[in-house]
Amino acid sequence: MDISKYIDFTLLESTTTERDIIDFCHKAKVHKFYAVCVNSAYVPLVKQLLENTNVKVSSVIGFPLGANSTKSKVFEAKKAITDGADEIEMVINIGLVKSKNYVSVLRDITDVKIAVGDTPLKVILEISELNKNEVIKASEICIDAKADFIKTSTGFSKNGATLTVVKIIKKTVRNKIKISAFDGIDDYETAIKYIDAGVDRIGSTTAIETTENALQIRNTKIYRRYIETVQSAGALKADIIKKQTQD
Repeated sequence: MDISKYIDFTLLESTTTERDIIDFCHKAKVHKFYAVCVNSAYVPLVKQLLENTNVKVSSVIGFPLGANSTKSKVFEAKKAITDGADEIEMVINIGLVKSKNYVSVLRDITDVKIAVGDTPLKVILEISELNKNEVIKASEICIDAKADFIKTSTGFSKNGATLTVVKIIKKTVRNKIKISAFDGIDDYETAIKYIDAGVDRIGSTTAIETTENALQIRNTKIYRRYIETVQSAGALKADIIKKQTQD
């Protein structure tokens, strides 16, 4: 299975340089990932580097805490789109969720969605900071706000995506909204498990091998080690027999 269409290749570190961005975009083109995700300051450069490719440009806003004012999120989202972003990823206001101020959470997401229009909007829940009931409620709010995706994590908190929480989100939203899992998904086998669990996109900071070649290569290495072990054992046995014969 080719999973390249699922991958959002991600680079959000504060120390990211222009050279890093250039190398990053080259990898995205080589692997034909669905999208790249960067901080908004790099959107113009990334858009230029990925010109004439099918790789989408995604930008984060209100990142990584989500505690920015709604007006600032709206402004940042509009600016990112003007600069060339094809998708927007906003962090939910975690404190408001935990305060059970659901009206303000809904308004925050809705205002951003209205501002971005047809541009896909991902809402990052930061699941490591929420309990099960809060994840469910936040997911329901995302549906009501007409968001396009629920994303699990920023990558800047305690933990990233888990299969357990992804399954909770999937059970809650069914097919009403898409799911993006991020952080800790760095190999083909893990990615497949999340796809099987119902995610529509996988964020990764690693250039994941996107086909079964990854598994085949690993199995080839295991088989090679097995053969080497058998050959070594055979050679040792032959030496023992030879020595016994000579004696």
